[in-house]
Parts: sequence; structure tokens; C-alpha cells
Amino acid sequence: MRLFHVSEESNIAQFVPRIPVRDDLDKSKGLVWAINEACLPNFFTPRECPRVTYHAAAHTIAADMAQFFSSNSRHCLAIEQAWLKPMLNTTLYLYEFDPAGFVLQDACAGYYVSEKTEVPIRITAIDDLFAALFARNVEVRLVDNLWPLRDAVVASTLNFSICVMRNAQPRIQPN
Repeated sequence: MRLFHVSEESNIAQFVPRIPVRDDLDKSKGLVWAINEACLPNFFTPRECPRVTYHAAAHTIAADMAQFFSSNSRHCLAIEQAWLKPMLNTTLYLYEFDPAGFVLQDACAGYYVSEKTEVPIRITAIDDLFAALFARNVEVRLVDNLWPLRDAVVASTLNFSICVMRNAQPRIQPN
């Protein structure tokens, strides 16, 4: 198993545990977050880019595959069209960790956490995010508004990760 942290910062020497900001997590201990290789493409966007990512799981039904994929891919990343230029102009850095100090936090999202300071064993720059996604057979979608897709994916049998929706276009209200 390989674990990573993705950042726009190129010079992080060590990752010190931080208290989680999410209300559903224990705030009494700091954590270092990492992502597994299968879910890594979910983070191949600028940090503040809202996105809906999803992938097929063992329990995903054929109707959902037909509805949510237009290629032979089993993984999709959707962003709003307004984020195309930042996607083209962002370099990301993959910090790889020794997985020994990490425990699984969320299998669906591929999150692992460590309670101790972690030092990366390798750093790799990605200066073409679309090429990195395509190399991993990830379908990429550009949409006007993420909310309809988000709602449909949440109601499906797909595994998903939905990030930074506070920066998404406002929800479209029905007439």
C-alpha cells in the first residue's frame, strides 16, 4: 500500500499532527492525513477547487455505471468550468509516506491518519493535472454547476468524495 499527501506547497519537510476542523472527528488529538493510491486522483485539483469525485465499488449497480460514466473508466472527477484555468496553471506536489504509522480512517474515501509527526519518503511534482488524471484512467467532467451531480452521486451506489463545496457555484433553484 502507498499513502500520499497532496499539496500546492513544494517544501514540506515534516507533517505535524493537527486538530481536525470537522465536527464529526475527535478534537482531542491531532492527525496527519494521507490518501491511498486508488483515491489519490480525487486530490489532483487546486486545494480550493470544489469537486465531486466518484468511483465504482463492488456494490455499484450497472444502471449507475451507465448513468455516471461515459467511458470505460471506473473513476470520475468533476469540476466547474470556472476552475479550468486554475487546473491548467497549478503544480501539485505528492508527498509519499511510509504507511507503517497510519491507520484507516475512511475506506470509501481512502483516508488514513497518523497521530505522530510524519516525514515524507518521496516528493513528486505534477505540473499537468489533466495528464496525471488521464494517465490513471480517470474520466474528467467540466460542468456549469456541481450541485445536481453531487445530489445524484450521493443517491447512487457509487463510492464518492465531495470536497470544498463552499466554493461551488450556488445551488440552482427549481423554477
